[in-house]
Parts: sequence; structure tokens; C-alpha cells
Amino acid sequence: MTELILSVVGIAVNTAAVAYVATRLLDVRYTVWRLLVVSGCGYGVIQYGLVPALMEPFRYREPTADEIPGAFALWALSFVTAPVIAMIMLVVWEAVIPTGAVPPVRTWFKGLRTRARRTRRYLQILAIAARHGLIGLLRGRRLSAQDAEMAQALRRALDDAGVTFVKLGQILSTRRDLLPAVYIAELSKLQDQAAPVPGTSAVRLVEAAAGAPIGEVFASFDPEPIAAASIAQVHTAVLHGGEAVVVKVRRPGAAQTVERDLDIIRRLARSLDRHTSWGRSMDVLGLADGFAEALREEVDFTVEARNLAQVAAAHDRRRAEVRVPRPYADLSDEQVLVMERLAGVPLASARPAERGLDARSLAAALLREMFDEIMVDGIFHADPHPGNLMLLDDDRIGLIDYGSVGRLDRDLRASFEAILQAVDRQDGPALADALIAVSSRPDELDQSAFERALGSFMARHLVPGAAPGIRMFTELFRIIAKHRIVIPPELAAVFRTLATLEGCLTAIDPGFDLIAEAREIGRGYAERRLRPAAVQDLVLEEVHDLLPVLRKLPRRFDRLLAAVESGQLSVNFRLFAKAEDRRTVTAWLHQTLLTVLAAATGVMAAMLLGTEGGPELTADLTVYQFFGLSLLLIASVMALRVLADIFTRRSRAD
Repeated sequence: MTELILSVVGIAVNTAAVAYVATRLLDVRYTVWRLLVVSGCGYGVIQYGLVPALMEPFRYREPTADEIPGAFALWALSFVTAPVIAMIMLVVWEAVIPTGAVPPVRTWFKGLRTRARRTRRYLQILAIAARHGLIGLLRGRRLSAQDAEMAQALRRALDDAGVTFVKLGQILSTRRDLLPAVYIAELSKLQDQAAPVPGTSAVRLVEAAAGAPIGEVFASFDPEPIAAASIAQVHTAVLHGGEAVVVKVRRPGAAQTVERDLDIIRRLARSLDRHTSWGRSMDVLGLADGFAEALREEVDFTVEARNLAQVAAAHDRRRAEVRVPRPYADLSDEQVLVMERLAGVPLASARPAERGLDARSLAAALLREMFDEIMVDGIFHADPHPGNLMLLDDDRIGLIDYGSVGRLDRDLRASFEAILQAVDRQDGPALADALIAVSSRPDELDQSAFERALGSFMARHLVPGAAPGIRMFTELFRIIAKHRIVIPPELAAVFRTLATLEGCLTAIDPGFDLIAEAREIGRGYAERRLRPAAVQDLVLEEVHDLLPVLRKLPRRFDRLLAAVESGQLSVNFRLFAKAEDRRTVTAWLHQTLLTVLAAATGVMAAMLLGTEGGPELTADLTVYQFFGLSLLLIASVMALRVLADIFTRRSRAD
């Protein structure tokens, strides 16, 4: 028993030593279980393979005094070989299965039920795709502009896949810059509807959010929803103070379903990005990440409550013509949203003429409101489709469902204003400069061709008498995508919002001239900016920003003159100013140096191994051959160090 314990301890100590030496020589961190496997294998090969083979002459006898140095040298060489074998296995393992490609062993048995549900859902999605003939898209087939059958199959598959994929299809239906028109038309037909949750379940959720029985919170609460979708349903209620409210209740399990499906969408996007050219050109990974972020915000009602509060405050500051509901934050949480009920009818079913309202004035007021939210507030409704618009009893327009909003900072608002001014002047080069200024400029951009394309676009769509429509936005997105201009997501959301809004404006007033009205609004912003008060505010802002610099300027100028006077003025120029560039060049130099040394050492080892004669360590091994083997091990270590660095850098980049 004692011998067994000593053997186990010895194996453990030797294995740990091999793992430590291999890790230090490669200068790479590996997982513990991977180190244990390769170290155990390296130790086992040496202990039970190489050492017995080399010591075979001394198996049945003790080495003589002359043979002891040779036997000790062979034993030392064998011991040094163990870390080298472990390093070889680590490098090959890293090349075949990079670190991180397989989840850690400790997580294999955690969340088995969750992974089983995800796998089952993943197989279900693949089965739906196969049933509708969409496997070709996953294998690299490009989207054809004339493939109506494939577009219908995609729409039916997304509809069958459920809530998250329906939402994805609705988002894609607004991306005219990415999908052919036939796909846009089909995906626009997707409807987000679901059977309502029983009223008792909704009541329990509301009571949990309010922290009180339903009767103490509301004077009346209608358990029957007035609308039900796949994520939430809406009930009407009245507070004890007499205020009419609507209560938006998230469906039980909706958040878990969304998270599970978002994980699947991310995996599908990664597969498309790796295996299809059209997936990479459309940046499906970026689309998936943006969609996931937007849908998570839509599922969390605290986000919508915060958006409503911010928009309402902005409306109050500028006395907006359009109303938004006020949230009741103390009665809301991530699953329940209580907000003011706007008295009116959906704009899609309203008849302004029967109420004596001018349809053009209504459409103009809605367009002005959207531009005010974009240009003045910096936070705007990102999904103004007819279902989110109401005509109120006081003849004003109401905007609801602020679960999805866009945000523009001051610089992006200035860039968007520059775009509007270029459009107003029909200045192709200015529009091209404004679009390039807010994007990452492509390396091979043909700016002249880009300017000509934009000039031709404006000549077709932005002249008097032209009827703007969906085709106008589609063509603009096509031009931008063709020249590989990557518009920031925040600004792309503005264009998508205006494209969606165009349909609402046409529904209100079929003859509404979007371009003429937008130009008039743009001129109003320009005139407002040139007013004395606005100019004064702008000057004050600039002076406020310059004051810290101006305070430091005299001291810096004095130091500069002193340096010139004393002859100590110098200019420092650093070729690699960025730390990342220095690290990259240093790594290249290390790799090159190690490669040269490994090659030189390997050549020397080969020469020594091929040398005949010389002092003998054993009957079959000379001193020259021993040194050759030692140099061969050293060359192997240096070569493995270079390979390990290459493979680990590649896995980190992936």
C-alpha cells in the first residue's frame, strides 16, 4: 500500500513538473485539464517507453564505473524530453481544437436541461427551414432579386418559428438597403398575434409589480385584453384617482423564449458569416447583435417606461403638437407597464375628413414631430407604423409603443442636418461628403462615381413633381451599399424611421409631398440656427469649450519661447506611437529571431548527429550524438514556442 501511495504521489509530482515546464517554455496559459492530459501522456511515454528502452542494457546488471556518466546522461535526456512531448501535444491540440472551441469540462454537466431545450429548439428551427426549402440559403445560396417563391418560403418559415423570428422578419422588412424588394414585400406581411393569456395570470403579474392587491391599485381592471401579441398583451384599467390607464403585461416565459431564440439566431448568423459570402457582405453578425439588443429592450418594460419619461419631458420642453402617454413608474416593473390611456382611435381606421380636419396639416404635424424628435430631442420613435399612431379626441396625433427608440448625439444630429442641407441644394458632392464623414471610409472608394450616383438619384427623386415613395429610400440604400459606405446604426435608424413614416403620411394624405415638406422643415432649422439668440448660444458654447485651452496657451507659449532661446527645442517622432503597434512588431521580431535560432540549432544538431567517431558515452552513443540530441530538443522547444504563439494568436483573433 505504501509503495502504491508513493507511486501515485511520484506520478502526480512529475506530471505537475512537466505541466509547469511546458507552460513556462511556451508562455501560453492552457486549461488545467488539457495540461493534465498532455503532461500525463508525456510522463507516461518517458517513464514506461523511452527510459526502459534506453536503459535496456542495464536491465539485468548494474552499470560499470565507466558507464555511469553515459547512463546518467541518457536518463537526464529522457527526463528533459517529457516536457517537449507535452509541448508537441499542446501545440497540435491547439491547432486542431483551439482553446475555447469546447466548453470547459466543469460546465459539461451544468444546465443539461437548458442545453437540451436549446438543442431541441435548434433542431426544430432547422426542421422548419428544411420544410420550407431554406437550407440552400444556409449553404451559401445568394438572395435573388426575382426569387418570389424563396421570399414566400422565408416569410412562412419565420412565421412558423414563433415570436422572435417574426420580430426578426419585421426588422428585416425595413432593411431595404440589404434585401431585394421582393423579400421586403413578403416580410412586411408578417403579423405578430397570439392567443391572450388568461386574465387571472395577468392579475397576478400586475399585483406582483404593484406590490398590492389589484383592488387596492385600480378602481377597475378589465381582465380581457384589448390586444394580444406574442410578447405582451394590453388591458384597460382606471386608477382610484379616476385616471384612465392601459396596463401592458408581458406573457409568462416570453423573456426565456426570446433569450433561447436569440442564442440560436446568433449561432445561425455566425454560421452564415463563416460559410456564405452574402452573409459576410450583409454583416449578419452585426444585424444579429443589433436585433438582440433591440428585442431585449422591448421585452424589458422598464426600458420603455424610461423612454416614455424621457420623450414626455422633451415634449414638455418644446410644447410638442403630438402627445405620448405618461408612464406610472411606481406601478411598473420589467414585466408590467402602466401608462396613461390616450383617448382616441387608431390612425389607420380614423377618417380625418369626417371630423373636419385637414389631412395635409395632420401629416405635416406628424412629420414635424418626427424631425423635432430627431433634430431637437435626440431621441425618436424608431417604429412609427400605423399601428403605433392614434388620432386623439382633441384632434391631435398620439404616438404609442416606445419600446424601440433611436438616439442621436449632437455630432450625429449635425451630420444629419448637413445631409438635409445637401439634399435641399441637390448637391451630390456635398451629400457624398456628409455620408462619408459619418461612416468608415472604404479603402477603394470611387468618390467620383459615388457623387455621380447620388446626383443622379436626386435628379430622379428630388425634383418638383417627383413622387417620393418606398422606391426612393430603396434606391438610396442600394447606392450606399453598392459603394460599401457603412452608415452608423444610429443614423441608419433615422433613414428606416423616415421610410416607415412615409407609408403613414401617404395613408393620411395620399397627395402629401414628403420631400417638399422635409425641405421646408430643414430650412426652418437653418433659419432658427441663424437667429441672434441661437448664434449667441452657439458662440457661448464654443467659448466655453475654448476657455480651458486659452488659459493654458500663455504658459505653453512661454515654455516654447524659453526652449527656443536656450537652444533646447526638439521634436520627438515615434514611428510606433501606439502600444499595440509596438507589441505587434515586438512579437514579429521575437518570432523571427526564434525561427532563425531554431533553424540554426536544428542544422547544428543534424551535423553533430551525422558526425562519426568521437568519445563514447555508451556502446551505441557518442558525445557528439548526445550533444546533437540535446540541440535537437532545444530547436524543437524554440520552434514549438513560435507555433504556439501563432496558433494562440489566431484563436484569439477568431
